Amino acid sequence: MRYAMAIDTKKCIGCADCVLACNMENQIPEGFTRSWVVEMAKGEYPDTMLEFRSERCNHCENAPCVRCCPTGASFTTEGGIVLVDESKCIGCAACVESCPYDARFMHPDGYADKCTFCYHLVSEGQNPACVDVCPTKCIYFGDLDDADSEISKIVETRKSKVLLPEAGTNPHIFYLT
Repeated sequence: MRYAMAIDTKKCIGCADCVLACNMENQIPEGFTRSWVVEMAKGEYPDTMLEFRSERCNHCENAPCVRCCPTGASFTTEGGIVLVDESKCIGCAACVESCPYDARFMHPDGYADKCTFCYHLVSEGQNPACVDVCPTKCIYFGDLDDADSEISKIVETRKSKVLLPEAGTNPHIFYLT
């Protein structure tokens, strides 16, 4: 099993409902966030296009944050979801610095925090909160190893990109273009 997420940049309208759902579901302190929306202008006038991208931890297969953690607080689950055990985290922030996606932050309580793909929901067979709240249904989630899953089919049939492929992290967030 390899959990992954795909975000359709042609359908995302930049509303940030995914960000709000994440913050509420995971009780993120005010002023912090596990996800965010990026607005990118592409092309040259008059041939321009605006792209919205919902971003978060990329749940990398080759995660530098996991490799650099001195206590093992950062780890990868069997399905490939990268998590932080806050009881083991010493607050050194090595994982925050090592993430090429700037997807981690130091929680006010002293531990590293990040998107968990709503592991507490996924382990119960539900979608992450951001998936279900999206008004345009542009976020897909599931098991890449299941050939019959919606995410496998959409990643296989649609053109997609990952962020910073040169980092060699093998991210599990795909942006459909």
